[in-house]
Amino acid sequence: MNELRRGQGRVRITSTSLGWYRLWWLAGSLAACSGSAAERPDSTTPKDSGVAVAPSAPSRATVLLVGTSLTAGYGLDPSQAWGTLLQARVDSAGLPFHVVNAGVSGETSAGALRRTDWLFGQGPIRVLVVETGANDGLRGQPIDSLRSNLDLILTRAEALVPRPVLVVAGMEAPPNLGRRYADDFRAVFPAAAKAHGAVYLPFLLDGVAGVEALNQPDGIHPNPRGSRRVLDNVWKTLGPILDSLSRQR
Repeated sequence: MNELRRGQGRVRITSTSLGWYRLWWLAGSLAACSGSAAERPDSTTPKDSGVAVAPSAPSRATVLLVGTSLTAGYGLDPSQAWGTLLQARVDSAGLPFHVVNAGVSGETSAGALRRTDWLFGQGPIRVLVVETGANDGLRGQPIDSLRSNLDLILTRAEALVPRPVLVVAGMEAPPNLGRRYADDFRAVFPAAAKAHGAVYLPFLLDGVAGVEALNQPDGIHPNPRGSRRVLDNVWKTLGPILDSLSRQR
């Protein structure tokens, strides 16, 4: 059994959870160095640390967040990202879950799909939240491509054993791309959720998008206040799921 020192305490790492700790630090590094909208698919797989660990079951089930800069917390202190705030909310509710933020700034749905084999191989996932498509919309990429990528991500997730609870976050396209594109874009997410038996989380940025006081100067990414509002949006859907799973345990 290996331990990492944190402050005056220690964090125990098991063989099952080691992959998620690597992912936690990796995602943080990607978010910190991703100052542009360029994808960095070659940076998503870390090398083996060579640390030998004894097998043991993790004490908390994993909630994996696969997302874009909106999840990574672009422009924010890591402690202000909604994914980090989600862990604090989970802990305050006394729920036995470990949140892993695998958001990557600038990533499209194609980039998220390319990461799935590695992400899904890091350890058991109890709940998978998929937030993707925002950059597809910003770039005006084909709706069929987004639909196909999201379908494949969810198909791969369904094949995991045990099968995680799937949550699909809704997203909106920029209005300058026209009403037809916006309508078709919006329809992708609830349709994918229905097709794969996933829970649909309505528009992630509801009450935040377009509100100057809740966004950074770029008008796209939430500021600290906006991030807390995003957390509230997520918690309305995710909170009852985690509570139900906790009772089953």
